[in-house]
Amino acid sequence: MNSLKCVAIIPARFESTRFPGKPLVKIASKAMIQHVYERSQQARSIAEAIVATDDLRILQAVQEFGGQARMTSSLHRSGTDRVAEVAAQIDAEIIVNVQGDEPLIEPAALDAVVEPFRSDSALMISTLSVDGAPGELENPNVVKVVVDRNGFALYFSRSPIPFFRDPAFTSERGRRFWKHVGLYAYRRTFLARLATLEESYLERAEALEQLRFLENGYRIKVINTSYQSLAVDTPEDLERVNAYIQEKDRTCQPSSSL
Repeated sequence: MNSLKCVAIIPARFESTRFPGKPLVKIASKAMIQHVYERSQQARSIAEAIVATDDLRILQAVQEFGGQARMTSSLHRSGTDRVAEVAAQIDAEIIVNVQGDEPLIEPAALDAVVEPFRSDSALMISTLSVDGAPGELENPNVVKVVVDRNGFALYFSRSPIPFFRDPAFTSERGRRFWKHVGLYAYRRTFLARLATLEESYLERAEALEQLRFLENGYRIKVINTSYQSLAVDTPEDLERVNAYIQEKDRTCQPSSSL
């Protein structure tokens, strides 16, 4: 299974409650969607990248920098549905759903989410996690995940999971918890099935789409990695990303000799 053809599909919509037009905001002179696209293409496992959008402005911006983009329906309930529409039209075995607001996504993270498919022919969905940081366990904007002994998700939540009832709790892992990274890989044939599932009770309760998969009995492989990223959900997030890139560029500059 080492010859899997994998395609990254990046869902991108112009309308956003908290940050309208964010796929096209500039980060270090490039639109955010261009950063995501170029980083996705750098992954060793990715044959090509495609932006899936329902907005002509995004389509044209991608085409202007030489990228691939396809128009999709404006009626989709989620980014997964948008990805599924494009996936149905292409020849690939594995589809990687890359969030369009992750301009700092590591190419190696895409390789990591694809890797389990090479050894497990029954696997249908995989995703990533990272070790949670102090202060994130109580933050409802940070999605947590707990897994079984084989690395399959038991539950995702905005609430603290696990809940440490005893403040003095210690174990071989200490008070460690895992933060979910919203990067998914699917078998292309399976995506069409997922797109037909109705919104579930737990999904509505937590506003987490991946709970729809668990409620319907599908297993999600979770790979714990060290790949940290920063999603741009608000203008404040954009400022942090720009500051990070500027600092990185500054520290990478060669020192001038006198």
